[in-house]
Amino acid sequence: MTVPQRSWTGGRLTAKTFLKPYKVAWVMFHPTWIPDSVDPSVESLKRARVIAGAVAALGVYTYVEGGFAFTEVLGNAMAASMVLLFLTPITAGVMLWVWRRSGGGTVAQLREPLVKALKLLLLFVGSVVATVLLFTLSTSLPTLVRLVVTLAALWLAFFAMAGAIRITGNFFGTAVVHRCLPPLLATVTSWLMALFDLFSGDLHGLSLAMGILFILGAPVTVTAISLLEMRRLRNRYGIRLGAHPATLPRIPGSPPPMPPTPPPYVPQQGNPYGSPYTPPYGHPYPPQPAPGYVPQPAPGHPPHQGHPYAPPPGAPYPPQGNPYGQGPYGP
Repeated sequence: MTVPQRSWTGGRLTAKTFLKPYKVAWVMFHPTWIPDSVDPSVESLKRARVIAGAVAALGVYTYVEGGFAFTEVLGNAMAASMVLLFLTPITAGVMLWVWRRSGGGTVAQLREPLVKALKLLLLFVGSVVATVLLFTLSTSLPTLVRLVVTLAALWLAFFAMAGAIRITGNFFGTAVVHRCLPPLLATVTSWLMALFDLFSGDLHGLSLAMGILFILGAPVTVTAISLLEMRRLRNRYGIRLGAHPATLPRIPGSPPPMPPTPPPYVPQQGNPYGSPYTPPYGHPYPPQPAPGYVPQPAPGHPPHQGHPYAPPPGAPYPPQGNPYGQGPYGP
């Protein structure tokens, strides 16, 4: 399976962007080589999975207990990063073994997309580790240096939190390897973290029943949404989890945008050759001469006397009397 060579950021990062760490994380943790969702309904399911995964990562029991300790959040983030660092390659390795046994392709065909996903995983784990280390070191530094280190740690903290939301949706871009890998990794990760809290007895003061309810509620939700997502991929597009990516049907790209529809034809109104202020069929009334206007004779014709509108002498049709004689009321 060949993956087209594409830039990581696609030119979306500028110097001004670094003033907002969440925008930098939005670009860095969702590179341009990650394929888009194949269906709007699958995208909606992925967003629901992201919300359920965030609930599993933060832990509802932290709010039920009535406190939110920042140091505890940093410790949980560090533990989650270590879990992801080992769990993601193990899960991908198991799937590689399954795909190889299916006989549809080789492992070498997936080497390039797997390396890209591994780089994204290391970037996230490195950002979380750097954030925790900076906050830890800032407590033993002089005041001025502590201020600078704390500002850098806060920038990294926002960067890592925004990145965590981003990778919960794409799970380190593993959709470039197989589109069923992100929901599978989300299910495995949420269950492992929940079971660790449950068997370690870290219920934060909750009873056993409440601890089971709040700890296992999120992974159960993530699993249900992930199974529905993989079912739609299988039924609508023929994408099966156990099939080698080289044997999967090619997903058609999005249709090209339709050209704009011209407006319905309307015949041009008004006189196309005259002034825009001229009525379309001429003046409704003939023009009247101004008061006191005396028409001037044409060149070569003598001026005539009498009424200004009387025909000039020598007109071919001089005015005649009543052609029907005297009327009943006189001429």
